[in-house]
Amino acid sequence: MPFQKIEAEKLSDAVIRQIEELILQGVLSPSERLPSERDLAETMGVSRPSLREALSRLQKDGLLVARPGSGIYVAEVLGSAFSPALVRLIARHPRATSDYLAFRKDLEGLAAERAAQSADEVDLAVIDAAFRKMETAHADPDPQIEARLDVGFHMAIVEASHNVIALHMMRSMQELLQAGVFRNRARIFAATDLRNQLLEQHRAINAAIQTRDGALARQRIGIHLDFVAEQLLLQQRADEKADLARLRLRGEETKG
Repeated sequence: MPFQKIEAEKLSDAVIRQIEELILQGVLSPSERLPSERDLAETMGVSRPSLREALSRLQKDGLLVARPGSGIYVAEVLGSAFSPALVRLIARHPRATSDYLAFRKDLEGLAAERAAQSADEVDLAVIDAAFRKMETAHADPDPQIEARLDVGFHMAIVEASHNVIALHMMRSMQELLQAGVFRNRARIFAATDLRNQLLEQHRAINAAIQTRDGALARQRIGIHLDFVAEQLLLQQRADEKADLARLRLRGEETKG
């Protein structure tokens, strides 16, 4: 007989399954602090001993980490697929910028297409809200804020595709940005003409997704990321010329 006796699930197992699902779906983010033990037990409707057992097992699995005097957090390591050594290696080689954007073009293009075709209305509202924040920030320029909101808009699109592998890969790639690997990124937002073009590109992407035109959304993601790649390359060349000019100036000064 292929059937087996059904056993009641331990409460701690149910807690583990729910927290794991929230982490996998990206609802709980790396470094995010969990509610206090009392609040979490009350919200989930379990006893504190059952909750403690579940949290202890999740910590042993490396999904959660306890910080004395602060609380329990989602492990930071979940936010990056790149080792510190690899991050430093990428930072030393400018070609990584174009490779990074080429990969993002493939990943986000597919995510935008899927979001347009199958995301629910709440997903679309989240994407639209992320774009509206960019519009608001555009009226009061701050390159750092605009760069951060740019990340939020692109993350909302990937989240709306409901592919957990794409979600965590994209988060890992955003960690590279926050680690300062591509330091010229915020400079794009510092130039008025470029800022205006970027906003219109994001507007076009949002419009395609909101009208559920998957092919167009994918195309517009590609246009946008090709534009960013071109601007970063131009900045890199300008920096190289400036460095060369400074070297020549030093040489002339030593001669004098």
